[in-house]
Amino acid sequence: MLQQQESPIPRSGVGEEGVVGRHVFGEVWGVNAKLLQDDEYLKNLVIKAAEVANMHLVDVKVWRFGGGDKGGVSVIALVLESHIAIHTWPAYNYATIDVYTCGEHSRPWDAFDYIIRQLNPRTFTKTMVDRSSK
Repeated sequence: MLQQQESPIPRSGVGEEGVVGRHVFGEVWGVNAKLLQDDEYLKNLVIKAAEVANMHLVDVKVWRFGGGDKGGVSVIALVLESHIAIHTWPAYNYATIDVYTCGEHSRPWDAFDYIIRQLNPRTFTKTMVDRSSK
């Protein structure tokens, strides 16, 4: 029989006020293709972004697509609060970034801004959406 145990990590995504959801996402252009192909660099970038934004990392997965030196990389970090994702298209010097969190304590905009600073794109978009239940 499974027993539920309390997590030592705060679960502040749902409370008396409902779900607090914050979503920051965007696109980057003009990023060095070598960075966008470097799966280890991108993995570490997402791990550090979670730390900067006060998120609690659960797991990180990396996938390569398209084969060869022109293939893209997808990095997904599962955090207790939700996720951080980067999807790259090195042949186009382009990537998408998605950071979503639930709860008052995390700062998804800090994670997004950290990723932008590290990738140093020529240009980028940034959209912030309140995805709270109230």
